[in-house]
Amino acid sequence: MQEVKAGSRPPWVGLAAAVWVQVAAGAAYTFPLYSPSLKAVLGLGQQQLALLGVANDVGENFGLVAGLVSARFRTWVVLLAGAACCFVGFGVLWLALSRTITGLPFWLLWIALCIGTNSSAWLITGVLVTNMRNFPVSRGTVSGILKGYVGLSGSIFTGLYASVLGSSPNNLILFLSIGLPAICLAMMSLVRPCTPSTVENSTESCHFVVIQVLSIILGLYLLVFTFLNSYYSLNDVGAGAFFGGIVLLLLAPLAIPIKMTIFKPKREHASVTVSMVPSVDDLEDDTATKPLLDAADLLNLQEFSDDVSYADMLLAVGEGAVKEKKRPRRGDDFEVHEAFVKADFWLLFLAFFIGAGTGVTVLNNLAQIGSAAGVDDPTILLCLFSFGNFLGRLGGGAVSEHFVRTRMLPRPFWMMCTQITMVIAYLFYAWGLRLTLNVSTALLGVCYGAQTAVMIPTTSELFGLNNFGTFFNFMLLGNPLGATLFSSLLAGYLYDQEAARQHSVFLHEDSSSCYGPHCFRLTFFILAAVCSLGTLLCIILTERIRPVYQMLYASGSFRHPKASSSLH
Repeated sequence: MQEVKAGSRPPWVGLAAAVWVQVAAGAAYTFPLYSPSLKAVLGLGQQQLALLGVANDVGENFGLVAGLVSARFRTWVVLLAGAACCFVGFGVLWLALSRTITGLPFWLLWIALCIGTNSSAWLITGVLVTNMRNFPVSRGTVSGILKGYVGLSGSIFTGLYASVLGSSPNNLILFLSIGLPAICLAMMSLVRPCTPSTVENSTESCHFVVIQVLSIILGLYLLVFTFLNSYYSLNDVGAGAFFGGIVLLLLAPLAIPIKMTIFKPKREHASVTVSMVPSVDDLEDDTATKPLLDAADLLNLQEFSDDVSYADMLLAVGEGAVKEKKRPRRGDDFEVHEAFVKADFWLLFLAFFIGAGTGVTVLNNLAQIGSAAGVDDPTILLCLFSFGNFLGRLGGGAVSEHFVRTRMLPRPFWMMCTQITMVIAYLFYAWGLRLTLNVSTALLGVCYGAQTAVMIPTTSELFGLNNFGTFFNFMLLGNPLGATLFSSLLAGYLYDQEAARQHSVFLHEDSSSCYGPHCFRLTFFILAAVCSLGTLLCIILTERIRPVYQMLYASGSFRHPKASSSLH
């Protein structure tokens, strides 16, 4: 059993420390920054680079092992495992990129990148599980804040890369292998189980709003910093000063526990407390509805008594003495094998697979997309995508939560809206208009982030919380599967074909590089068609589960269904 830290301030200290761990967990978003150097130094083709992009996504999203470990060991063990993955995986990549060791086989680099980015799964799992237990009343808010900082991490690493690290891919990967483990080790003792904050009051709500506002300010600051550094070439002093501002904004959430230390919080009488003891009404209700025997129990009695016939059992069920066992219905707690035979489970998986898989294809090829469009520096595109990803994660959960409580609107409706927007963005990409490149990238980042923000609560609402970790991590597999299909097998192959054609026609010196809108045009048309199919799947899923949401949110807030009122 884990030792629990008592007091009202430690959960907020842990949340502030978790912000830094979540930023470290965004190492996978740095792939576009060093992928061109990997391609050039190691002599890789675009399809091989796309396969490394798949390794990047597989490592980031494979969290089943981390989930099992977090349920059995202390938080520091999970964070230590994440730090070790960073050191080993990115350490091997640095040895290859710096040519300290030459001749490393491609399969070893693929495994090393998998291990390095798998640190994200360990760090996110350890931080999310601990903080959601520390704030059980505000799980959605806490998860939105922490996932939002992961979305911002790409822009933070971009700022670090452009200012402190001198735009050097070697320095970046060295920082990932040494700097990130150092951050994890420093925060390990602060992110720990604490006495849960089981009281929901205005003061706690204000604290969460403050952190959300700080995260938005940080995102806007990162945008300004990236644009200024790209267009005006800030000197080392100016760039260092701007990055110092980023560090201060990351430290800002510590102001809450400091404020709680100086100004002792007052108890509010009008508060809502989560009680772990059932009320008298609940006990009476359970007594009235709970049967004396289960149908399975009565069937067991049949083995010992020949006097109990099947007709007697049916009669007992009708009179209420025996409750007939039924399969769970949407909104109940499902076992894994029960969820896997439900059409809604696979509709949600396919919708997320299409939305996240096509979005991560653009992210993995962002440097090459920019180069084909005549953009030499991909940092602005990566920053725009990262900031959009942050807004999508933060806003997707908040918007869907508002409408599900006020209109009982199923959350997959917003997956449908974002995938329609993705179709438009892919068409803009296909036409190769440089004027729309930044807008399309930002829009795609928002839509990509919203896929995860909507999928997480939808999974818990449809299939319960008992096996939520398993269901959630299974859904996340749609991301690397989509990257394999759309990025490696589709985008990488078509890019190499067009590069070879240009080399034979125009006699380019670099046969592995492609220039112009034709490099990804067919890819983007296919992605637009696939997202159109995803939109159709979201419409079907939304209509199928509309009665479930009308039942769950009929009172304006989430209500766990009883067996008697569950819906098919």
